[in-house]
Amino acid sequence: MGAGEPVESMAPRRLLLVGEGNFSFAAAVSETLDPSTSLTATYNAWKLQSREDSQKARSVPRPGLFRTAQVREGFSMLPGPKTPSCLYFVPGAEIRFGVDCTQLADAFEPHDRAFDRICFNFPHCGRKAGVARNRELLAKFFQSCADVLAEEGEVHVALCRGQGGTPADNPTREWHNSWQVVAMAALGGFILSDVHPFSCEAVPGYRCTGYRSQDKSFHVEGALNHIFTRSLPFKGLQPRIFRVKLGDQWFSFPEPEALVGKLNRGFLEASSCHPIKTINEKLISELGKAFPLKRLKCPSPLLPPEETSVLTSWNCDILSAVFWIHLLEDNSNSESLTGGTTEDMEDFLVSLSELSFPKSPGRDGKDESHEGLYAQAKIWLRPSLLVHVQTVIQAPDFLPGSLYILSGPVFQKCHILPFTMPAFHETLLILGINKNPKDDCLQSLRNHLKGILDSLLTQTLLDGSKLSNSVEFVFQPNGKDYMINVKSHNFGPGCAKDLSIGSVTTSVPSIIHEEQCFVFVSMNLDLLAMLVWGISDWRMLWTFDKRFLKNFVPEKIEPFKSYSLYPPIYVHDISFWLDEKKGFDELEFHTVARAVSQDTVISIQFLSRFQHPKTKQVSLCYRLTYQTCDKALTQQQVASMQSQFRKEIQRLHLTPR
Repeated sequence: MGAGEPVESMAPRRLLLVGEGNFSFAAAVSETLDPSTSLTATYNAWKLQSREDSQKARSVPRPGLFRTAQVREGFSMLPGPKTPSCLYFVPGAEIRFGVDCTQLADAFEPHDRAFDRICFNFPHCGRKAGVARNRELLAKFFQSCADVLAEEGEVHVALCRGQGGTPADNPTREWHNSWQVVAMAALGGFILSDVHPFSCEAVPGYRCTGYRSQDKSFHVEGALNHIFTRSLPFKGLQPRIFRVKLGDQWFSFPEPEALVGKLNRGFLEASSCHPIKTINEKLISELGKAFPLKRLKCPSPLLPPEETSVLTSWNCDILSAVFWIHLLEDNSNSESLTGGTTEDMEDFLVSLSELSFPKSPGRDGKDESHEGLYAQAKIWLRPSLLVHVQTVIQAPDFLPGSLYILSGPVFQKCHILPFTMPAFHETLLILGINKNPKDDCLQSLRNHLKGILDSLLTQTLLDGSKLSNSVEFVFQPNGKDYMINVKSHNFGPGCAKDLSIGSVTTSVPSIIHEEQCFVFVSMNLDLLAMLVWGISDWRMLWTFDKRFLKNFVPEKIEPFKSYSLYPPIYVHDISFWLDEKKGFDELEFHTVARAVSQDTVISIQFLSRFQHPKTKQVSLCYRLTYQTCDKALTQQQVASMQSQFRKEIQRLHLTPR
């Protein structure tokens, strides 16, 4: 347990205390533990001068020793040359001397590991050890903890004021002068999940010792207890291979590298309890009180190339943001697909039999058969649900005045920015209205949407807080369309500008109807969910960590509490020569960075442009900032990704300097 934290709240079954200087903490804790909890306290060998000193600690009698209730190996452990002069009696505990905190697996048999909690109060290498040595101690300790901690166990580390190097410290030291505890924990696969003040008063009788290898207390004013938990393995996300069926033929394709872990997640399915589904259902339920609704089943996100004509009528630049998919003919079973394994395969059971692929002229000028084309067919992932509006409004049973609703995932290449995402869930509202100027159906829809969104966005505000004019419909220069903007109050002063969560668009020239016009409301459900629950990082919505969904209680909206606090930031610069004939596609540059880093690059900043005085060749320099939101990320992993990025950009006709 940590000082100031009630034991009952966590109820560990097996508790390991590491680095007990005089066992006063163990003695205090032992009096508060449930009888079903076992306590093991150790004195660390790394504080001793040598192995011989460790053996002396077992054999040299000295006054002031208190025999414990249980002693391993049947003999009393006695103070050695660097142990305190007096040890506290710890009833009901197992005491072990000579335990190296950087090699914990050596001290416990395989069947005797799996501790629910490991506590290390004020770790220190001794004497006047600098920050570098203490960082090394922490790194090796966390790596050692990974061998003896239960799967859902916790590691508690108490540090003096400012040592941790996190924003929780007051004052906060400069990063290079801190112990960088979160970065050191990442080396063992741990993330910081909680931090709170360390209070000696909360543990009556505790007297810390070991300051500069003396029988003196550390300066514990302002100390913090850091609670770490296991992270999902960072290397676990590999591109999956999906199978699709066109007619009677199966095809396979790999998940685009920039979208790893984002295809076929089923967040909006009936069985889902994801917040994106929750917010969508609340939105639709409220709209149903004011309009007759027609919910439509969302088609497959895979579309044939000719559907791009629908897109260009809405946005002529949208094709540059499309993810293209190359289908590979698959005549084998799912276990033997090239480049895949059984565990990373998944049947993407989507029937594309209704899709028609254009025929290409053969060598003799005649059309090739579909069978030959399928082996090299290209399809694309829809960048917006607007591609489906033509099909909806041209259906024979389309009813003006009814609100048609379509919800599903969309995918588009985008620059790496805090609130832009390559994959998100969109809800599309389609309303047919009369062209009569007196028809106030559009105004009614806007008013209801504003009321519903305002209500959702105020549910997580603190008591007494007031939010006025949160949602605004901003008129666009074309004089007929709107952007739906929301004040980003949940993300604090760091996010200055309002966020656009959607748009209201009227009929475009390609959709012609004599007596009616159409209104299309598109909303980004992911961004709306972030605003409602205060989720500051969109990547958290896509995590595979089961702890994420545990934050959400059905029929109740409470502020989201992250289980990964203050993840470390790593910065790398890259410069490269341009090929003046090929040019520079910055969007593809961002997309490659997103793919190589598995979405750990959170910022790409342009630094400088240089032109060689003789060759006139141009070089650009960018700064990449790496940070995860839910996994442990190490400096070594980032260096490897940066090296891979230097190789990958050569495909964009860029030459690294």
